[in-house]
Amino acid sequence: MSRRRVSVGRVYDERRRGDGVRVLVDRLWPRGLSRERADLDEWCKDVAPSPELRRWYAHDSERFAEFRRRYRAELREPARAEALDHLRALAKRRNLTLLTATKSPEISEAAVLHDLLDSR
Repeated sequence: MSRRRVSVGRVYDERRRGDGVRVLVDRLWPRGLSRERADLDEWCKDVAPSPELRRWYAHDSERFAEFRRRYRAELREPARAEALDHLRALAKRRNLTLLTATKSPEISEAAVLHDLLDSR
């Protein structure tokens, strides 16, 4: 079986050839974006970091390593673990694009999820 690709992108970007399943992994709906324009296949908000962790992190690049550690710990909680397993199942069948509204997806929960899903 060929390996499927997992990628990270911004939810504001248009669908690209090869995106596969497009899944929003933020807990909050992106500001100013209609559901039609988002062009999502799913919104998996159960995999998102807790509101407390998200507020603490505030997308401060200097805190990313600690955010990654704390978020990976949160992903062991039952509801988040189940959501992560769902993303793993999607990634086995098709290409998967993890979407976030942040301006810096490379330091977001989508990047952490990418590392977990792409390290099979």
